[in-house]
Amino acid sequence: MPKTEPDTETETGTGARIDAEALCAGYLEDVTAHMRGILAANGAALAAAADRIAAQIADDRLLHVYGPGGHSNLAAQEVFFRAGGLMHVSAILDEGTLLSNGALRSMAMERTPGYGRVVIADRGLGEGDLLLLVNAYGINAALIDAAQEARARGVALIGVSSRIHAESTAPDHPARHASGANLHDLVDIHIDTAVPVGDAIVAVPGMDEQIAAVSTFANAIALNALVIRVVARLMEQGIAPPVWRSGNAPGGDAANARFLARFRDRVRAL
Repeated sequence: MPKTEPDTETETGTGARIDAEALCAGYLEDVTAHMRGILAANGAALAAAADRIAAQIADDRLLHVYGPGGHSNLAAQEVFFRAGGLMHVSAILDEGTLLSNGALRSMAMERTPGYGRVVIADRGLGEGDLLLLVNAYGINAALIDAAQEARARGVALIGVSSRIHAESTAPDHPARHASGANLHDLVDIHIDTAVPVGDAIVAVPGMDEQIAAVSTFANAIALNALVIRVVARLMEQGIAPPVWRSGNAPGGDAANARFLARFRDRVRAL
């Protein structure tokens, strides 16, 4: 009789057995260790970034978050309109690089010279604004153009990206900005996610390519650690920042409604 329940082991083309459960357990351990490493290595940067964001919120100003490029867009969504997230976050969810409009199109747009400048200009960012740029690799044209345009406009910049990935990518790689610049060299404060080259970290016996990426976890732990530190700073100053409650939780809609008028006309994506 054939099996009707899934097996934790799968067969390779050669008939060898692979312990998928062990691979999953190893992935969990590696991802957890990677996230712990991010927090341990970036204490000073996280503290400086949190102080800067807390000061912005204390002045009732927004934190703009942009993650140009494929899955890096998830970073902006991670901290926007999210249960337990800061209401002062304004996500730049530009349609150009969203995967929902086509993965190949997204990759082409993130490599298009000048595109990131248009996005920042369209937002009208300038002196007194604070922009958090998030990208797993820290090199693409849209990202670097966004950073350069924001800097030219007097915007303060915080960056979240992998230094090792950027510095290991060849100057002539097609994903790179024409200047060869790296995000970590352009921002005022940089948080290093240390995403390895290629992103995927699980090696499957008999398979050339590695699988299971780590960058989404890396971005998420860095960003949520920032939120935690920012709230802690503000509470120490006697400021209780408005925070989103899940609309699916009891009283969520009513709790959020108290602040909507304060942000609806300021946060474009609401």
